[in-house]
Amino acid sequence: MTDTDTTRRIFEGSGQMAEVIALQRYAESMLPEDTRIFFDPLAVHFIDPRKLAWARDHPAETRAMLEELERTTPGWANSIRARVRYFDDVTERAARDGVRQMVVLGAGYDTRAYRIDAVKDSVRVYEVDRPPIVERKTDIMTTVLGAVPDHVTAVPLDLDHGDLWENLARAGFSAEFSTLFVLEGLVMYLSRDAVEVLLSDIARNSGDGSSVLFDCVPQFLADGSSEQEGARSILDATVLAGEPILSGFAEGEVEPFLARLGFSGVTVVPSSEYGPMYYHGKNAGRSVSSLLAFVRAEVG
Repeated sequence: MTDTDTTRRIFEGSGQMAEVIALQRYAESMLPEDTRIFFDPLAVHFIDPRKLAWARDHPAETRAMLEELERTTPGWANSIRARVRYFDDVTERAARDGVRQMVVLGAGYDTRAYRIDAVKDSVRVYEVDRPPIVERKTDIMTTVLGAVPDHVTAVPLDLDHGDLWENLARAGFSAEFSTLFVLEGLVMYLSRDAVEVLLSDIARNSGDGSSVLFDCVPQFLADGSSEQEGARSILDATVLAGEPILSGFAEGEVEPFLARLGFSGVTVVPSSEYGPMYYHGKNAGRSVSSLLAFVRAEVG
């Protein structure tokens, strides 16, 4: 079996990259309490029950597929899960520090607005994504919770075909308030021009104390020039999922790029930092991928 065959079996038919990420959150949440690095009790509701049933009924094949995925994209799954935890930590800290709003761009099946107490207590959340994803998520949250919580507002919008700021304003967003903008698993799927426009708009439409949180990949992964183990398999997998990687950053480029757009206090967290940050003790043997980094920056 080729590497491409393997990634096709894993990703084909998922419909949305959002479901793939929800599956990662579910898998981590099913680990023992003293082993998992986060717990998301809602993730399971976003996964096709037929996939869960198949995995339950075919444990050996499921295990073989996961082992093959780790072989072809070493450390990538653990990096995705570390991203969830890091974004959880930053989000909770921002909420406790008094941020008034959170805008989740490309929200997919993100559940922070529903499971982080500090967010539920005091933050107005705007979840932006394509209308079909927003509709499905709203239906699921209504079924699971009885209703979408009052502090959460869905903003159905394709970022490629609509004015983000007009839609946010209509939903109640205020550019005068401090806001955490969360772009988890989004930047790499946008063109460089689109990334620049989006981030510069965030800098111009944010109140004092606002910040942005995103993840990124190296430019050599995005342009397909990397010979690093796993790079080609990652690119193939994103293409099969219908969301190819389009942009990355060269080494040392993130800080000056963001400074030029109006950001300061830039923190770049590479795998060499977040790996030992979250995978230690019983998890010390869980490798991460150097192809994914996390970024936080303040507006102004």
